[in-house]
Amino acid sequence: MNIPLFLALVATALAQLIKVLLVLLTERRFAGERLLETGGMPSSHSAAVTALATSIGFTEGITSPYFAIAMVFGGIVMYDATGIRRAAGIQAEMINELVDNLSHLFDEGFQPQVLKTLLGHTYPQVLAGALLGILTGLCANLF
Repeated sequence: MNIPLFLALVATALAQLIKVLLVLLTERRFAGERLLETGGMPSSHSAAVTALATSIGFTEGITSPYFAIAMVFGGIVMYDATGIRRAAGIQAEMINELVDNLSHLFDEGFQPQVLKTLLGHTYPQVLAGALLGILTGLCANLF
């Protein structure tokens, strides 16, 4: 079995499950759709790449080229989540608001699609995902 890959998938699933539980606790509703959505707390992308890197660090050693690859890959993923993808989500919110404000100008029958706004992550969301991934990798490799 490929343990690093398995742990990355476990960390992803845990992060997505936590998103559903957080909505249940804060909004008192079941949001099953959160299992398949991007964005939100915690970052499942960050959880996956840190679980992968942590597990590779344990199985191959932190001086291995595999660990280096996982670290660079993880850094790019987390940077992208807070940078480019976050900016795209903010732009989508602005475009949706603009379309809503100008909807009276559209022809009848033409309705622009609402853009998805939950794309990227805040720094706390990425940090929470990273901690979840590290804990997943540690727990699986230490116990």
